[in-house]
Amino acid sequence: MKTITGMKPRKGRLEVFLDGEFAFSLSTSVARQIRLAPEQTLSEERVEALKDADLLQRSLDAAVRYLSYRPRTENEIRSLLRRKGLDAALIDRVVSMLTLQGLVDDAAFASFWRENRLSFSPRSSRLIGAELQRKGVSRQIIASALSDVDDDSAAYQAAEKKARSLAGADHQDFRRRLGSFLLRRGFSYETAGRTVERLWHEHQESN
Repeated sequence: MKTITGMKPRKGRLEVFLDGEFAFSLSTSVARQIRLAPEQTLSEERVEALKDADLLQRSLDAAVRYLSYRPRTENEIRSLLRRKGLDAALIDRVVSMLTLQGLVDDAAFASFWRENRLSFSPRSSRLIGAELQRKGVSRQIIASALSDVDDDSAAYQAAEKKARSLAGADHQDFRRRLGSFLLRRGFSYETAGRTVERLWHEHQESN
């Protein structure tokens, strides 16, 4: 058994001294939870348990910071924690805690991603699905999230602004450039063709 002889705050952490020598540091939140105080005695097993609790807290903090920028998939969180060198058991524990708190939810993420894409950078359901798959979302969740996406509507929304920039183009150039734009957004030839002709006729009528 060793005795806590000193505790020194340092950059959001608490340095703990045992029998006059620095032994380990903890996040201040962990130290508060376990109510460390001078003159307490700690066994080697207790010290290791405190270090494990601190590692768990630091891992959770890292994941929450990562989530603060935008929602993330479970796979993205796992990849982050693996890059930090954490073992599989600890990663499972962190993901489980985040899931229970509602901070990791692949179904919610898929809905978020779909709405973001359709609102700000419309593309085909096929391309959105491929993006979600690369982020580790399951095929079942992807299918559910994209079940009611209307590619014709998305293609029209994607092409409207682009079409205005082609106001001086003839029919052949208009079709070629706008069609290529829609194909790059993942739309089928059939959807792209219908959208191009619709916008061409609207363009002609407005002029």
